[in-house]
Amino acid sequence: MDSWDNPAYEAALAYQKTAALTAAIKLDIIALIGGGVVTSNALAEQTATSSRGMRILCDFLTVMGLLRKRDGAYNVAEAGKRYLDPSSPAWMGSSIDFYAAPEILRLVLDDPVSYVRHGGSTGLAHLAPDHPVWLRFAKAMSSTARLAAKRAAVYLAARPGPPATVLDVAAGHGFYGIELAKAFPEAVVTAVDWPSVLGLASANAGDAGVGERFRAVGGNAFEVDWGGEFDLIILANFLHHFSPEECATILRKVRSSLSPQGRACAVDFVPDEDRAGAPTHAMFAFLMLATTPGGDAWTLSDLDKMAKAAGFLGATARPLRPTPQSLIMFET
Repeated sequence: MDSWDNPAYEAALAYQKTAALTAAIKLDIIALIGGGVVTSNALAEQTATSSRGMRILCDFLTVMGLLRKRDGAYNVAEAGKRYLDPSSPAWMGSSIDFYAAPEILRLVLDDPVSYVRHGGSTGLAHLAPDHPVWLRFAKAMSSTARLAAKRAAVYLAARPGPPATVLDVAAGHGFYGIELAKAFPEAVVTAVDWPSVLGLASANAGDAGVGERFRAVGGNAFEVDWGGEFDLIILANFLHHFSPEECATILRKVRSSLSPQGRACAVDFVPDEDRAGAPTHAMFAFLMLATTPGGDAWTLSDLDKMAKAAGFLGATARPLRPTPQSLIMFET
């Protein structure tokens, strides 16, 4: 065991973990090993890579806790099975195309002093609605969204009063609206996002068998006329991109778009009030600092203030385990 415990050194070289994870995903290392024990030479032959490169990669993945090594051969560790096996419901393989996208890496690494000094960056906000990055990001985040979407739908389906109309704000891949359409067989779902992204959401809805009840409305969520009298409105992974004032603005629009018995909710990262508890939440807040002008991982007290400023009575949250996100309910 390495006795030199130096978190500063590990942080300085953390980008190497990103690179190794990217290589493992793109080369399908976890799937190739499967439930067996495989040598790096065998993996090199299967992936048309060098023996040296594969051996060093697998050793690093072992140190990272994704593989196990014994007698010169490798099998998959529990973390690798859970998060990198395509058959696992918690598979997050495609998300590397977002987290390690060139656009994201440039924003995070090029000038961190600047966004810390200014409290944010213009980030991706300057990109046009039809920029191909939005579609690429929607595809990339599909894998991580599915489990949280299923968990949210199960909870919402257990509440009284099934909705007949659902609005999915910034729908992206569409899986939150799709899971709600599956949970509520009579509901019609309206998905709002950039037109370039909605084609993916509509295609996913068709594949899921709910395409006939899936309506797409293209445009900026703050500006587009998405209709009204919705029984359920969901904002998934949306509020963290914006300042408290902007969040209150969109929540006012949501509040005014509800039917008399309508409910509104969100899915997001909700850190503890001291913000320094869960590493995942702290890292996500830092990502928002690097990539947005005013976004953050908002605490429940933050969300409660935004909700009240928008005319709601307040906000509550429950974890969507085993994901790091929570379902936030805005009380009317």
